[in-house]
Amino acid sequence: MSTWPIGVFTSIDDGLGVHLDVVKELQIPTVHLHCPLPENRTEDHAKAYLDKAADAGFEASVLFSGFAGETYESIQRTAETVGIVPEGLRDARAAEYRTVSDFAKHIGCGVVGMHVGFVPGRDTDSYKNLIEVTQTLLDYVKDNGQNMHLETGQESAEHLLEFIGDVDRDNLFINFDPANMILYGTGDPIDALKKVGHLVRSIHCKDATWAAEDVRGTEWGAEVPLGEGDVGMETYLRTLKELGYEGPLTIEREIAHDPVRQKADIGTAVSLLEELRAKIG
Repeated sequence: MSTWPIGVFTSIDDGLGVHLDVVKELQIPTVHLHCPLPENRTEDHAKAYLDKAADAGFEASVLFSGFAGETYESIQRTAETVGIVPEGLRDARAAEYRTVSDFAKHIGCGVVGMHVGFVPGRDTDSYKNLIEVTQTLLDYVKDNGQNMHLETGQESAEHLLEFIGDVDRDNLFINFDPANMILYGTGDPIDALKKVGHLVRSIHCKDATWAAEDVRGTEWGAEVPLGEGDVGMETYLRTLKELGYEGPLTIEREIAHDPVRQKADIGTAVSLLEELRAKIG
């Protein structure tokens, strides 16, 4: 595959990603795939997906997890419900994540991704337990021949690097989403990218505008169509080039409730990325 192929975040049955039919219609060669519902993580469903992917001419570079009960209705509710950080859900979700890794193996995808959740402070018992749980998961993922990519946004670049360093596994990397840094108010995306760039192995192309400064970090910024926000897409791509990133430019537009607009915005994003890719070289 050539440098910087265009990609899109897609869903098989449930999730924020665009439908597989749109991937085919837009002739996009690579996807980040939202894992199907637990009951559909079977070899038969994997084969059905692979048949669709072969027919449409795309392949999955990352399979992302999702868990029942996660909600992004507010930053506070995200902290309470997302990933494997919530203590009351941690063990069950870690066990379920093994089925995500197994499904990735069924479809021949060598990378699984997740939002781990809001990583607690290093001096807490919760943090120490989270390290142990994550290490065990990574060992399972490695046995399946896979790496794991943690998506950015819920921690500062510095805290994410601390966490990855403390986990200390050679198959743990980063999926960098610049808009999430803005949406969560956790840091300038370009500065953050430069700090974590040596661990970035996949990315999202998504855009957002900052929340007002007095509520930044407690209230959401706003996701907007690619090129209309505060990321600065040309600077983003130029920084990726400086860091030596050559993987897919995967578009994520999280408005599954409005599929017509979602499809239109993704089409516009494809054109923008193709233009910038040609300009940057």
